[in-house]
Parts: sequence; structure tokens; C-alpha cells
Amino acid sequence: MPQSPVILKVCRLLILIILFPTLSFDLTQQGSISLEHQVKAVYLFNFAQFIEWPEKTFSDTNDPIILGILGKDPFGLFLEETVKGEVVNGHPIIVQRYANVNQIKACHILFIHSSVNTRMDNILNDLKGQNILTVSDATNFTKLGGMIRFVKDANKIKLQINLNTVKEADITISSKLLRLSEIVD
Repeated sequence: MPQSPVILKVCRLLILIILFPTLSFDLTQQGSISLEHQVKAVYLFNFAQFIEWPEKTFSDTNDPIILGILGKDPFGLFLEETVKGEVVNGHPIIVQRYANVNQIKACHILFIHSSVNTRMDNILNDLKGQNILTVSDATNFTKLGGMIRFVKDANKIKLQINLNTVKEADITISSKLLRLSEIVD
């Protein structure tokens, strides 16, 4: 069966990210979505494979894993194309967008755009106690109580993880992902 160009592109990015986590990317514009945001979209998809939520998170074995975006969407359709047709542990992955935190009813991985940075404290407070993996590229995100922060260092995307916040949300992160990350308080 022939593969679509998008799937091949995502597979190449996945292989690069997994095999060469410290590889430098030229994070400049490529079309309407920068390579930086394409790499972050692939990371978001991969997080679903390296995270365990409490059993009560899914009411049915076929419930989707909801990958949400709060605030400005830097991914365009690339994120949907990345997760289209993908299934992790029997759960299909879908993308939802939210204008504000009150719209979030069910979400498993939430990318919070830095455009909401002035409200970040309130947003993270509202999400406290929920089993939602919070991810952002906002400055001080993990220090404010966010779980995973994308850090751009030269031409690399690195991960910072606030393991205390992750544990408080009763989420388990695979040691494979933890090894590639900087653990912060």
C-alpha cells in the first residue's frame, strides 16, 4: 500500500527525534508551518505513546486520546495530518482546539500556547487535579506548574519535565522519555 507524503515526512521526523534526540534542526520557515512547529507536533503525538494515564481516565477501551490546543494554534493542519488514523493502545487520537480553559471537558495532552502566558498561572491552577499532560513552549512553564516545556536551544528542541507536577496529576511518563529530558522542580 503506498504511503502518503505526510506520513513519510512524519516517519522521518520520528526516526530523527528518537534516534538522534540532540540532533540540530534548521528551525526556519518551511511553507506556512515552521519546521520547529512540525517537530513539536511530532513530539506531541509521541507523548501519547510514552504516557500512562490512570485507568479511570478512559471510560471505554476505544475512547480517543484527545490532544488539545489552548490559545493560538501554531500547527495548522499538520498536527491533524500527523495523528490521522493513528491508534495508541487501542485509542484513536483526535485534535481539539480551545479558546479558554473552561471549554476543556475531556483532554489528555494539552498544548498551551505562549500567547496565553499572562493567564498561565490561572490556567494551570484550573487544570490542577486533572489527568491532563500539560505542554508548552512558554518561558518558566515548568516553574509555574506545567509538566513538559519545549525549550529551543540553538537549533535543537529539548524537553524540560516537572516530574512533581506529573506525579500530582497521577500520570506516568516512560523512562525512555525521561532519559531524553531535563528534570526540573
